[in-house]
Amino acid sequence: MYHFMLDPAWDEGCPSCSSIADGFDTTHLHLQNHDVAFTAVSRAPLEKLLAYRDRMGWSFPWASSGRSDFNYDFHVTIDPSVTPVEYNYRNQAQLEQANVAWRDWSGEQPGMSAFVLEDGVVYHTYSAYSRGLDGLWTMWQWLDRAPLGRNEGDMSWFRRHDKYDG
Repeated sequence: MYHFMLDPAWDEGCPSCSSIADGFDTTHLHLQNHDVAFTAVSRAPLEKLLAYRDRMGWSFPWASSGRSDFNYDFHVTIDPSVTPVEYNYRNQAQLEQANVAWRDWSGEQPGMSAFVLEDGVVYHTYSAYSRGLDGLWTMWQWLDRAPLGRNEGDMSWFRRHDKYDG
């Protein structure tokens, strides 16, 4: 499951999540043929998710967690009024001590989680956040090998695929 950043108040998905999602349809096909289910999940209403998916030309499954605590339970929506404040296996104190600007991260955060269904019971087996997602994003793998790398200092070049010039 990919925790796709699309807040209920947003008109479109996060550019980074959108870039990762550009590869989901082909990945989803291979996962299905290895008995692995895949879905993206976001807090936005399902109608908004499906409209954005159509706009972007995707077909992978997408679910809304908007009427539940799911995103908070997996710490991919950060709201200081919903405790505990935690991201990437660090609590608020650890984020502050590590000099991580967690307050700038309030709201939706990226992540992925894996589950297994065994004897009718669903078990959470794995989650990754932040840089733990890099392996899922093929664009980063190519940019890491390019002469200028990711150019992360200035992300102004980064767009959703339907917003690049030309």
